[in-house]
Amino acid sequence: MSRQSYLFTSESVSEGHPDKICDQISDAIVDVFLAADPDARVALETLTTTNRIVLAGEVRGPAEITAARLEELARDTVREIGYEQDDFHWQKAEVEVHVHAQSPDIAHGVDAAGNKDEGAGDQGIMFGYACRETDVLMLAPIYYCHLILRALSDARHAGAEPGLGPDAKSQVTLEYADGKPVRASKIVVSTQHGEALDQEDVRAIVRPYVEKVMPDGWLNDGTELLVNPTGRFVLGGPAGDTGLTGRKIIVDTYGGAALHGGGAFSGKDPTKVDRSASYAARYLAKNVVAASLADKCTIQLSYAIGVSRPLSIYVDLHGTGRVDEQRLESALDEAMDLSVRGIREHLALSRPIYKRTAAYGPFGRAPEPDGGFSWERTDLVPALKAALG
Repeated sequence: MSRQSYLFTSESVSEGHPDKICDQISDAIVDVFLAADPDARVALETLTTTNRIVLAGEVRGPAEITAARLEELARDTVREIGYEQDDFHWQKAEVEVHVHAQSPDIAHGVDAAGNKDEGAGDQGIMFGYACRETDVLMLAPIYYCHLILRALSDARHAGAEPGLGPDAKSQVTLEYADGKPVRASKIVVSTQHGEALDQEDVRAIVRPYVEKVMPDGWLNDGTELLVNPTGRFVLGGPAGDTGLTGRKIIVDTYGGAALHGGGAFSGKDPTKVDRSASYAARYLAKNVVAASLADKCTIQLSYAIGVSRPLSIYVDLHGTGRVDEQRLESALDEAMDLSVRGIREHLALSRPIYKRTAAYGPFGRAPEPDGGFSWERTDLVPALKAALG
C-alpha cells in the first residue's frame, strides 16, 4: 500500500534562469521554422554564459532563415526576458551560430516515402501523468512552484516590482494527509534583486505573491518561508551560472513526483517523439482522469527511430482505477492514432506554439485559441468511453 501521509517537494525556475533562457531561445527558433514551413526539421541547442550565446544544431527548412536571423531571435528573446545587465545584455552579448543541415540518414528514417509513414526522429520512452490534486489535473507541488514564479515575473514585467531581476527559483514542500495535499510545510523563493535591496526587503516583496498563489488555509504559523537563503542574489543569469538547453527536464514535467523518460523538449520539432509523444502521453493521462476512469494515471509510450507507431503502451492507475488497465491500454490505442503523424495532426503540433511552453512548464496550462497547449484539452473523453464500451 502506498504511503498516505508524507512531505513532498518540487522546484521550478523562472524564465530568467540560465537554462530557461536557452530553452526559450531554442524554441523561438523552432517556432520561426514551423511558421515558415510546418514540415521543417529542427534540433537546436543553446548555451549561455557571461555575455555570450552559442547556438548549435541541425535544421532543414527555408533558406531565408539565415544565421543572422537566428542571432536576431536569440537577442530578441533575451530582451523580452529582461536582461540589460553589464555582464549579460541582449545587445552586447556575443552570439555564435553553429547550425548545419539535418543528417540525411536521420531524414531518410523520419520522412514519409512511398508506403512508409513518417517515422519517429529517435528512439525513446515517454511518460505522461495526471491526478486530481489540482483543477488542471496536475501534481500540486510543481503546479504551485510555477505559479509563484509566474506571479513574480508578471509583476516585474508590469513594472510593479522594479527591484526584482529576471533570475529566480522556487521550491514548495507540501504535507499530504490521506494521500491529498493539505498545507504548505516549507516554501523557498530565491530571486535576483537590485543592489539597493537587502534580504528583508526582498522577503517583503515576495511574501504577498506567495500568499496570493497558495490555496486558502495552506499557509499557517507552521509554514516556513525562506526567501534568498544565502542573503544576497544580485549577480544572476548566465553571468552567475552557465545555461544549456534541456537541463530542466523535471521542472518541465511533473516535479519529480512522476516518471520521466529522460528526453528534453525544447529545441525540437514535433517529429521528435521526446517532445510530441510526451505531450500525447500527458493528453491521454489527463483525459483518463477527466473521464473519471481513475484518480491517478501514468502512461508510458515507447518508439524506435524511423518507426511510425509506438512499440508499447503501458498504463498504471496506481490502485485508483475503475477500469482494467490492460483494457484501457487497448482503448487508448483505439481512441487516438499514436503514430508520429497521428500525434502531430491530432494535437496540431506543426505550429509555432513552443516558445511559450519553455518556461513555467508545458503541463497544467490552459489550451489557447491558436492551438497552444492543445495537449491540455479533455476532448478525448467521449472517444475513450466509447472505446471502453
